[in-house]
Amino acid sequence: EFRKAKLKIFGPTKNAARLESSKIFSKDVMALAKIPTARAKSFEKMEEALAYVEAHELPVVIKADGLAQGKGVIIATTREQARQAIVDSMEHAVFGQAGQRVLIEQFLDGEELTIMAFTDGKAVVPMLPAQDHKRVGDGDTGLNTGGMGAYCPAPLGASALRVQVTREVLQPIVSAMSRMGSPFQGVLYAGIMVVKGVPYVLEFNARMGDPETQVVLPLLKSDLIDVIEAVVEHRLDQFTVEWYDDCAVCVVMTSDGYPGSYETGKAIHGLADGEPSATVFHAGTVRKGSDVVTAGGRVLGVTGRGATIAEAQQAAYRQVQRISFDGQHYRTDIAHRALRRSS
Repeated sequence: EFRKAKLKIFGPTKNAARLESSKIFSKDVMALAKIPTARAKSFEKMEEALAYVEAHELPVVIKADGLAQGKGVIIATTREQARQAIVDSMEHAVFGQAGQRVLIEQFLDGEELTIMAFTDGKAVVPMLPAQDHKRVGDGDTGLNTGGMGAYCPAPLGASALRVQVTREVLQPIVSAMSRMGSPFQGVLYAGIMVVKGVPYVLEFNARMGDPETQVVLPLLKSDLIDVIEAVVEHRLDQFTVEWYDDCAVCVVMTSDGYPGSYETGKAIHGLADGEPSATVFHAGTVRKGSDVVTAGGRVLGVTGRGATIAEAQQAAYRQVQRISFDGQHYRTDIAHRALRRSS
């Protein structure tokens, strides 16, 4: 309807956004486009899913088909965990309608990488590679979260691998969507697992990632509005996207208990104390009188910038240490993989 009204829209249509909203649809398109991804099988009947998982190698990944606020992916290391994940999704409806169909997928053991791209439905321009930290605790321990921090550029996504992902993943999926009559326009997010140097797609999102955006966009030298206009006017192939030769690290400050239950309404102190090389992005916050208080699990994203990952990390943590609220939690080792690679 927006496009019928000749409005300029930066983003995919509902049909194109199924790359994110249906994991089964996404797998089907990847198969058509011959994009490397984990082996998987979809199920609409719980009994068939339960029977299939009994013979599947462990660990095994159980995914709700639809959108589940980032909680619809279970890595089961035992048969009992796998059975419980299927029953919770399909019988107990813990994810609502999103979990009435499930995808049972091969577990890939490697290192995760995020590569987002601008696309106008034909041309694809990859952004700088980033790496998220999903686990709630230091050393990548504890429960999975929406993301506890990120850094960019990720050494794992060095230029050769980024070119490979563009050639073997991003361009083929965009071309496939166009052939299907649902051209994808906007930002395409590819969650990649690199296994022995080979990139496999874990998921596609029809938007930017959080917290990856907080480390990628600060390094964008081109004006974002100019990039958006090049996308909506279908002239991205004529536009050069430029980046700063810097690094960025984002540390997410959360409410204690996240990703489980947590309290809100805690006053946040130190927001006015600015670190010159850091930016504070608000997430789960609201203003209450003269105070800013917590209003969610992930409260703030604190991004530091520097000439190296180490400098950016130091800037981020200097700013984090100026901020406080009751029950705060954050990881102290964001970007540890990049620092280990450079040592």
